[in-house]
Formats: sequence, C-alpha cells, structure tokens
Amino acid sequence: MTDAVTFRRMTEADLEAVLKIEYAAYSHPWTRGIFLDGLKSYEIWLMFEGQQQVGHGVINVIIDEAHLLNITVKPESQGRGLGLRLLERLMSRAYEMNGRECFLEVRDSNRSAYRLYERFGFNEIGRRRDYYPIAGGREDALVMACTLFE
Repeated sequence: MTDAVTFRRMTEADLEAVLKIEYAAYSHPWTRGIFLDGLKSYEIWLMFEGQQQVGHGVINVIIDEAHLLNITVKPESQGRGLGLRLLERLMSRAYEMNGRECFLEVRDSNRSAYRLYERFGFNEIGRRRDYYPIAGGREDALVMACTLFE
C-alpha cells in the first residue's frame, strides 16, 4: 500500500526541494533561474507521496495549445507509475486551462520517458536535430503531440 498521492502548485519556498530532485534526475537539469522565471510564466506542479515530495511538472498553455516543458520523478521513486500519475494530473490541468492539444520534446535516448508518453497517448510527430546538450555534443529531441480530452 503506497501513501496517497497529492498535488499542489509550486511556490518560491519549494525551490530548494525541487532543485534537489531535478539535479538528482538529470545530467543537464533546469537551473534555479529557469525555475524562478517559470514561476512567473508557467504552472509548476509538485507531486507528493504522503508528506514526501517525489516529483514536479511544468506546463504552459497558450490559447488552446499546451506544452509540457518538464516532468520529473525523483530517481528512487521511479518505476512505480508515479510519472503517469503526474502526467495525467498535468494534462488534466492543461485541459482545464483550455488546452486541446499538448506538445513536448523528449531526448531521443530517454526511452522510459518516450514509453510513458506513448502510454498516455502521445505520438511522435517530428524531430529537432541537436536540440539537447549531452556530454561532448548534442542530441536530437523527438517531438510528440497528444489531443487532450476531459
């Protein structure tokens, strides 16, 4: 039995905890400045399991188009369906904000994230060459899209 999963909007007071998860999860994490700017421009949601913060996600909706900008689950909490729960919450929120289609970029090498998005209903629609930094070079991003429903 896992603890209840809950969600709430991020505030500036959450920044250290968010950065700790972000830096543990990625080789090229979002920076403090990006999150601070994001708090002004985007919706950033936190996911908790009981009292423990286990992930965060960032969405932006312009008119009827949503963009998933970041979705992160703490490395030691991965593999238990939390990414899907977070994605469902973010997509439901995007729909509430009148988003009817959502777009995202994912690293070509990030197969677990790719499978998560596919499971939700995203389809690959394109590729951005050399989009992401990697050690010693650049890596392509796969562009994915999904129609959002209630």
